[in-house]
Amino acid sequence: MKHKHPNLAVRSALFTLATAVAVPAATGAEPAVQGPESVSDWFDAGQEYIETAKNLRRIRDRAKNVIFFVGDGMGVSTVTAARILEGQQMGKPGEEHSLFFEKLPYVALSKVYSWDQQTPDSAPTTTAMVTGYKARESMLAVDHTTARYECDPGMIASKSLETILEQAAHAGKDTGVVSTARLTHATPGANYAHTAVRDWESDSEIRSHEDTSGLPADSCAVKDIARQLIELPNAVKDSLKVALGGGRSYFQPDTLVDPEDGGTNMGRRKDGRDLTAEWVSTRGPSAKFVYDQAGFDAADPAATSHLLGLFERSHMEYEHDRPNDTGGEPALSEMTAKAIQILSKKRKRGFYLHVESGRIDHAHHAGNPYRALTDTIEFAKAIQKAYEMTDPDKTLIIVTADHSHVFTIAGYPHRGNPILGKVAEVPNVDGDPTELQSDALGLPYTTLSYANGPGYTGASDLQPAGLKTFPHDPASFTNGALRPDMMSVDTTVPGFMPESTVPLSSETHSGEDVAIYASGPKAHLVRGVMEQNWIYHVMKEAFRF
Repeated sequence: MKHKHPNLAVRSALFTLATAVAVPAATGAEPAVQGPESVSDWFDAGQEYIETAKNLRRIRDRAKNVIFFVGDGMGVSTVTAARILEGQQMGKPGEEHSLFFEKLPYVALSKVYSWDQQTPDSAPTTTAMVTGYKARESMLAVDHTTARYECDPGMIASKSLETILEQAAHAGKDTGVVSTARLTHATPGANYAHTAVRDWESDSEIRSHEDTSGLPADSCAVKDIARQLIELPNAVKDSLKVALGGGRSYFQPDTLVDPEDGGTNMGRRKDGRDLTAEWVSTRGPSAKFVYDQAGFDAADPAATSHLLGLFERSHMEYEHDRPNDTGGEPALSEMTAKAIQILSKKRKRGFYLHVESGRIDHAHHAGNPYRALTDTIEFAKAIQKAYEMTDPDKTLIIVTADHSHVFTIAGYPHRGNPILGKVAEVPNVDGDPTELQSDALGLPYTTLSYANGPGYTGASDLQPAGLKTFPHDPASFTNGALRPDMMSVDTTVPGFMPESTVPLSSETHSGEDVAIYASGPKAHLVRGVMEQNWIYHVMKEAFRF
């Protein structure tokens, strides 16, 4: 059922723009920017925004459901670029377009630093959001006094922080976790697992730690993250109705042939346990495990009590590559829809659902904007699906990121310039074709780039003398092959890697604030500049725990 909501109308008052912007030719020339909308359109849209905003209604009732969406690595620049890309894919200039979640009525900023990191990783940031406490680097749902590589289960138990998922379970609500990353990865894992090391996803990683640290075999007695998902406390185990994502090899033994890709790969567990079989055997006759699109499609929500879906040995495919997957796998929006169908069966209970778009982060680490942005677009579709399938007066939806990336949108491209393309500026004379901008070496450059990462193209110690002083003397710049000539390069292809400033094998996270978007009960508590751990407190208040 689709719900009309006045809070969304305020963000939907956009113009119908007939701007014709052609794809730039290899020469860099393209038709000049054209804006057929009238001058009054801009003013009138602003007035409509104000009038709709005046009628925003705060929903103060208790939330029956909470759906917590995390776009891993989805910083503000990623949202902006994805918004423009989706708009351009629809034939518009792109800048005036909005992703679905940008239409949610309440927006704030989140400070993402962790207890010990200025620029954080996903483990302490998600821990903060689902427990209410800032935590240490690489640790899941344990407090900041936990020792690094803590191997004592008793000590982990004493340091564990109860998560919003666990609290929902104890309150009698059903719960679910969905991700395009491994289900044992940091962001989904922080919802249900407690560990000092996010990398201990299966027992093989713990055994490797024992070997490299010189510890006796089996001396590190803590449970790996995959095992924790299967061996949850009874109340949490019963409530966790849906777990969908990647990471199949972390649940299966190294003696078991993987069912996908021609049966040439094995599981990675050393303890001989097949946790996928244990999921089914310990959760009743209506529990199911699926690993491909056919199994997913065949899983009837009405006849399935507990659904475990592991669609890849490691992370799921990027959205761009998903159609070519050997066994087929569902899109994030499809997994979200099925999760809601299963969790909504007991309508009086309500539910907590965590949904992560995990591969936005991975594409950025690889210096590949195309896949990061197309995964962000699919993430927005999953959020829209969730909004349409639930009652907005009873469901708190929060959308945010755990951290950002060193991903930039730069230069002075004209409105409608292809966001994945090279920078072409507004012409000096109206009606003239646009021309590609050149750097001080006379070379074109892309709108999107990274401050560091694998896209590095030149040695920084070989920069011309003019780059070592400020202000620079333009006469000192020469094309000494310090940058590639991309004049004839198609930068819009999926595999293109734009340039980075600092050479690293993997691009890094960044430390600036990220956005929070919210709608539904208590969504008005999302305001201003928030500490990241306050997001938990909004969800807790909405549930009235």
